[in-house]
Amino acid sequence: MSNLTLSIDDELLRRARMRALELDTTVNAVVREYLEGFAGESPTKRALAEFLDLTEGLSASSGPDGRGWTREELYDR
Repeated sequence: MSNLTLSIDDELLRRARMRALELDTTVNAVVREYLEGFAGESPTKRALAEFLDLTEGLSASSGPDGRGWTREELYDR
C-alpha cells in the first residue's frame, strides 16, 4: 500500500477529524473510500456486482401458475 501526502488547511483537517470521530472512522479511511469511488473501485459497486453474480441463473417462483395473493389474503391473520 502506498502513502499519500496532502497539503490542506489546518482548520479543515481539524473539522474533518472531528467529523470522522462522530462517524467512528478516521480521516484516512474517509479519503481512501472517496478515492476508491472516484477511481471506480467503490466497495458498494463491487458488492453489488458480486451479489448479481451469485444470483444469476437462480429462479424463484410461486409455482407454475405464478401464484398471486389478494389484499385480503396478505392481511388475513
